[in-house]
Amino acid sequence: MRTFNGWSNIAAGCALALASLHATAQKTPRTFIVAGYVFTQNRPLAPDQVDARALTRINYAFAVIRDGRMVEGSPVDAGNLAVLTGLRTQNPSLQVLISVGGWLGSDAFSDVALTAESRAKFVASAVDFLRRYNLDGLDVDWEYPGMAGAGHVFRPEDKQNFTLLLRDLRARFDREEKSFPRKLLLTIAAGASGDYLAHTAMDEAQGYVDTVNLMSYDFAMPSAGARTDHNAPLYADPDAPGPLSVDASVRALVRAGVPSRKILLGVPFYGQLWGRVANQNHGLFQAGNPVPGVLASFDAIQQTMLGHGFARYWDQAAGVPYLYNPATQEFVSYDDAQSIGLKCAYVQAQRLGGVMFWQSLDDSSGKLVEAINGALSRRP
Repeated sequence: MRTFNGWSNIAAGCALALASLHATAQKTPRTFIVAGYVFTQNRPLAPDQVDARALTRINYAFAVIRDGRMVEGSPVDAGNLAVLTGLRTQNPSLQVLISVGGWLGSDAFSDVALTAESRAKFVASAVDFLRRYNLDGLDVDWEYPGMAGAGHVFRPEDKQNFTLLLRDLRARFDREEKSFPRKLLLTIAAGASGDYLAHTAMDEAQGYVDTVNLMSYDFAMPSAGARTDHNAPLYADPDAPGPLSVDASVRALVRAGVPSRKILLGVPFYGQLWGRVANQNHGLFQAGNPVPGVLASFDAIQQTMLGHGFARYWDQAAGVPYLYNPATQEFVSYDDAQSIGLKCAYVQAQRLGGVMFWQSLDDSSGKLVEAINGALSRRP
């Protein structure tokens, strides 16, 4: 009887311990990555322009490729990177990465990925760059493998060579890590379209990277005669001209073989602007045209649009706001704290790795970053 009671007590104790652990796990918020791109457009950066305590990761954009090597994209880059790495005094766990490429800087990727020799040359230059500026890793922003992009060189072989480039970067980073003070991160900025997935082998490529920064925005861009639509709808409105949405892109990426925990959901800190939009349905899903300054930063939206002729409306089906000015017949699709809160709840529900945004300097008020951190800290 004593033995039986002893085992009963042990079993009861284990059950209580497991219950306690489960309760603790339920109360402990999951840690999410909050990664912000910083794009100064060749201007010097001041330390107070970036809130280091609100971010876990910074991607500085952009380094470029010249003669097969990764080099600075601007004369101000050295100073700006020194500013960003200096922010570690405020947030010692802050990760500072360099992003290479971008829409206008992807012209040489196909060439550097083409052969083992060209990849080795690029990889060596990337390691030298990270060491020179005391960085935590590299973000590869190839827009896009196997596709024309902004008129750059592309080849059918890009699909396999993209994976080989990431493989070679990862292998070299793993060898070099001992001489760096921190783990070297490798990330990619991924397109949110089916074309991107068709021209990449994401099931294999994802194995070499730490996170996939999903560019889940620019789903609708102004062009002559095109109907207005949402820049980054969480879900597709049944009345929208097209079926694209954040949710559809995430699900497609997961089906392509990317673990949800590696996906950082991209949110825009800017809006798309249409002109000559008829005053019907507050401009939503109406014919429009491009206007000068087609992108409106969140700062510009707050300071020059809201309360200055533009009224805010909400698309319940899509989960995003939009603006319309009947006097100027201008329409703006953008994200605000409310829509970003919904997207962060989605990140939690789908067990994604966190949030990425483009770009930090478009929100000098810090309202959107505050919304991200506030939403991700709440229990789902």
